[in-house]
Amino acid sequence: MEIIKMTLPHIVLSLVLSTVTITVILLLRKFFYKQLSAKWRYHLWFLLIFALTFPFIPVHLLEITSLSFNHESEGKQNSSTQDSWPLADQSENWVNDFGTSVSRFDHTFVQSFFIIIWVIGMVLFFFLALYHYVKLQRLVSAATEIKNEKVKKRYRDCIRKLGIKKCPKILETSSVRSPMTFGLFYTYILLPKDMASYLSDEEINYVLLHELHHYKSKHIKVNCLFVLYQIVYWFHPLVWKAFKIMRLDREMACDTEVLHSIDRCDFEKYGKTIIRFVERNKESAILNLATPLLGSEKHIKRRMIHIASFTEESKRLKLKSMVIFIVITLFLIAQFPLLSVTASSSERYLFDDQRAIYEDLSGYFGENEGSFVLYSASNDEYQIYNREKSVMRISPNSTYKVFTALMALELGVITGDDSLLEWDGVHYDYDEWHANHDLRTAMSYSVTWYFQELDRQMQRDRIHYYLEMFDYGNKDLSGRLDEYWLESSLKISPIEQVELLQAFYMNEYHFKEKNVQLVKEAIKLEENQEGTLYGKTGTGIVNGRAVNGWFIGFLETETDTYFFATNIQHQDHANGSKAAEITQAILSSKGIYK
Repeated sequence: MEIIKMTLPHIVLSLVLSTVTITVILLLRKFFYKQLSAKWRYHLWFLLIFALTFPFIPVHLLEITSLSFNHESEGKQNSSTQDSWPLADQSENWVNDFGTSVSRFDHTFVQSFFIIIWVIGMVLFFFLALYHYVKLQRLVSAATEIKNEKVKKRYRDCIRKLGIKKCPKILETSSVRSPMTFGLFYTYILLPKDMASYLSDEEINYVLLHELHHYKSKHIKVNCLFVLYQIVYWFHPLVWKAFKIMRLDREMACDTEVLHSIDRCDFEKYGKTIIRFVERNKESAILNLATPLLGSEKHIKRRMIHIASFTEESKRLKLKSMVIFIVITLFLIAQFPLLSVTASSSERYLFDDQRAIYEDLSGYFGENEGSFVLYSASNDEYQIYNREKSVMRISPNSTYKVFTALMALELGVITGDDSLLEWDGVHYDYDEWHANHDLRTAMSYSVTWYFQELDRQMQRDRIHYYLEMFDYGNKDLSGRLDEYWLESSLKISPIEQVELLQAFYMNEYHFKEKNVQLVKEAIKLEENQEGTLYGKTGTGIVNGRAVNGWFIGFLETETDTYFFATNIQHQDHANGSKAAEITQAILSSKGIYK
């Protein structure tokens, strides 16, 4: 399922990048056609390969987020209802982990549907390419070595003229009507068997020069790469159009190389040689694994015009072509990270690893995905399990109540002496919620309606002010006021949770000290001879399934103060109580708190 979650956003990004790149290349070809040599018009398409590859580069290598457009839209587009949801696994001594279920449109099926269609398409086109490859191999198996001495002599002359050291194997067969070159690991040139009977020596020379220039310029191997991307992007019509034009540009680049190697008086003969194969050619393929001498009639017409109007490329034209290519390359390279970061910056926290030690604690997480972050104040050092998950932003759920309480106290919505709120009369699944609560009991029983009422009284603008001050995760309040922190728009990463706890603990926001102390007392869980433990759980419940569990807090010992955040995720059974158990086990194994 994780693959599915990560792949659909990549496809969306690839659609945007490839469309932009193809559009730019087509516009360049149109407006700078005369300023670009045939070779550089063909090379422009190499930029498309870069664009098609970029979305599949592991995001952590680029220090940008993997996209989760679906996550981004959850809180903005889906209406929801909230219900209390009983958590069976409660710890009597540590925490009361009560969750509130929210209803969300389950887009997992939609994602799965599109991913499955995409994979099926790739498989089908892969087998189609494999079918053409096998067909070409059969042609090779059935082909015979060239026996005509005239052709063999012309071939040796062309090899010598082009300075080719490792020669492709040249064969002839009656199964093809037009010369072609192909072969990923070993290159073959296939010629029509009776070619020498209807072509003159000069025309044979032109044909061999054309095919050998394909080989020398590595067009064959590059073509295989384009076919691979055509399979991956089978759903994108603009990519198909681009590859079709690329093949025309490749043939015109090859024609140019041939024209450079023959006399000007022979240009017309070279063009007529190509035309001679038009009526004889019957082969066609959806995925061209070979480089046939001919293409469509429209492409043949373009090539004839190019040959007829060909003039020697000046140094100035070559220089202009290179400059245009470099400029557009820099332009596109600059666009890719910008586009990616713009689309995804809210989903991932950029964390420098200078004070971090990464360790494998997967044994504590079992079937859950997640991360554990521990910061030692005395050592100024992080110990992190699962770097990728530790920087991914997800809903804070009830851990956010720590900061709701702090904001409400600072704004005077509640005070230390007057924090009692009357029960709203709504029936919940927890008897503990059916009573009036003050800050301490509301935090202890994680009474969601209490903190929702604080939000309503504080109002969105003032909440937004403080979230900006805290630099709290993505600071996105676009979800409804009574649920933006419940699997909705607001998200934060485990590392940010730990950093915020440090700032809260040290009162770096310069709040009233008594308010900070009130919140600390409200989240105090346990005190023994080893230290004092403070913490808050959070559970994200979507459509009745516990998918997101948090336990954040800090631990005061005689020698150090530790700040921690544990997050677990699962299709079900991920809750704050489980996160607290994992935290307790890890702290115990480290000898920090038992």
